[in-house]
Amino acid sequence: MTENELSNIIIGTAIEVHKALGPGLLESAYKECLFYKLKQQGLQIVKEKPIPLIFEEVKLDCGYRIDILVENKVVIEIKSVDALNDIHLAQTLTYLKLGNFKLGLLINFNVVSLKSGIKRVVNGL
Repeated sequence: MTENELSNIIIGTAIEVHKALGPGLLESAYKECLFYKLKQQGLQIVKEKPIPLIFEEVKLDCGYRIDILVENKVVIEIKSVDALNDIHLAQTLTYLKLGNFKLGLLINFNVVSLKSGIKRVVNGL
């Protein structure tokens, strides 16, 4: 499955979770529910995937963790904030670059309509 096909499934599932729960919960609640629903669909999912930082020849474990990684292709970064800002976008892009992934979805569940809380982030590799 391509990154775009996966992103369509992920976005549809995230909307389903948001419709059931609404805004206002903690990020961890949305992460667990989205993880559960994506797992039900038979996708390969990893939650809290550690991602090292490689600086020159040194591999550093700095505690970076991808919220959810789908099929080892699409990074999902989940937020529950008043508004997404540049630092959230930079964080998602950093995960894409460190893991050499092409596509990330930055999803803010703390919105009335989830469509306005989703940003696609592309790594130019």
